[in-house]
Amino acid sequence: MKHLPGGQAAEIEVSYRPAISEKPEITSCLDAYNVLRSFIPPGSIALKEHMVVLYLNRANRVIGAYKVSDGGITCTVADLRLIFSVGVKTVATSFIVGHNHPSGNLKPSAADIALTKKLRDAGAMMDIKLLDHIILVPEEGKYFSMADHCSLQ
Repeated sequence: MKHLPGGQAAEIEVSYRPAISEKPEITSCLDAYNVLRSFIPPGSIALKEHMVVLYLNRANRVIGAYKVSDGGITCTVADLRLIFSVGVKTVATSFIVGHNHPSGNLKPSAADIALTKKLRDAGAMMDIKLLDHIILVPEEGKYFSMADHCSLQ
């Protein structure tokens, strides 16, 4: 960061260094579930909510995952500014959001549906497409895909 004369503003420098190793390819909601599940601590998946975002490139390869928040028993925070700032920084073309329901209930809440619409609309404005919002539960292999059951278009 370079300081400009007068010390009133600073120049911002952006860099991008993608990892060279092979990244997982997401071709289905099951692929997304499996990657998301690995970022939610098994010891607390039945205790509190967690939110994770997967950022993808044009080939649907995972650029990386960002743990947005660890919440409480019934909710977690989804700060859109954080979600999209990471998406822009990683030069993502799409993203998948995942969070867990400690109760084991796969049904999305009204808040889950509203958040999905908000993410979809904000992503459309920034050309970063929301591919899915997946709800995970403590029982292994059980999940709900908003892309499969709700309109994300």
